[in-house]
Amino acid sequence: MELPQKKMSVAEVQDSEAHGKRERRIGQILLDSGKISESQIEQIVHIQLDRGLRFGEAAKELGLVTEADIQRAIAQQFDYPVIQGGDLQLSRELIAAYQPFTEQVEAMRAIRAQLVMRWFGNGRQALAIVAPSRGTGCSYLAANLAVVFSQLHQRTLLIDADLRNPRQHKIFNLPNNLGLTELLSGRTNEAEILRIESFVDLSVLPSGNTPPNPQELLSQRKFHDVLSVLAERFDVILIDTPPAGESSDSQAIAVKTGGALMVVRDGITRLEGVRNVKGMITGPGCELVGTVINNY
Repeated sequence: MELPQKKMSVAEVQDSEAHGKRERRIGQILLDSGKISESQIEQIVHIQLDRGLRFGEAAKELGLVTEADIQRAIAQQFDYPVIQGGDLQLSRELIAAYQPFTEQVEAMRAIRAQLVMRWFGNGRQALAIVAPSRGTGCSYLAANLAVVFSQLHQRTLLIDADLRNPRQHKIFNLPNNLGLTELLSGRTNEAEILRIESFVDLSVLPSGNTPPNPQELLSQRKFHDVLSVLAERFDVILIDTPPAGESSDSQAIAVKTGGALMVVRDGITRLEGVRNVKGMITGPGCELVGTVINNY
């Protein structure tokens, strides 16, 4: 005897998914994000049960979602903040936000792991990101490292200390009329630190206006005091610096943080420049934590 079939509600369809609560959340996330409609859920579940697939795999099999859609849904499921491809408020340079499952971002996470072991895991909180010359991707690396640290649920602050040619306000689409310059010169306070809404644990302090005396501002005791205050609010403080070959600003910053990560690029960075940076950074109270070869 064949029992009459009952039309299932959306909730009942999701409850019937083969892989339990975790899969129900994937379906709900895809539904909430507009990737699938309620009318498509029964079709997806039918394929899922018929072929023994996960919900996302079945939706992909039907051509309703892409692999990127599934990965972003999984990221949301595990509270791993990413940005949808259609959101263009932030620069595409933030690959850790837009393309978190690529080879490039996996390399960023490997750098993060090394920094946790070698630096931040030893009670340090601030690190300067330095480069011998422009074109190495120093700002790019600093921005993406800030994102991946925030994705680890570390309260992360990115400071743009390149007071000569700042870029972080452009990458994060922020105003730059007030920032580090004004903070160091006593014309504003820590209220100019801006939280990035897409990432709960990420904040940025832009450079502010270009001062006539950047080296003097960065060398004064005030910078050290500011970092000490910020260390009470943040777990990780990354500082983007101007090229070491153009000024001694990065050296002044590295002395305040006690350590630096150097960024070089094949075909752009000269060996002499690497030696100069190492000589500038390495000294009493300051350590060159490591060197990153940027191939992206």
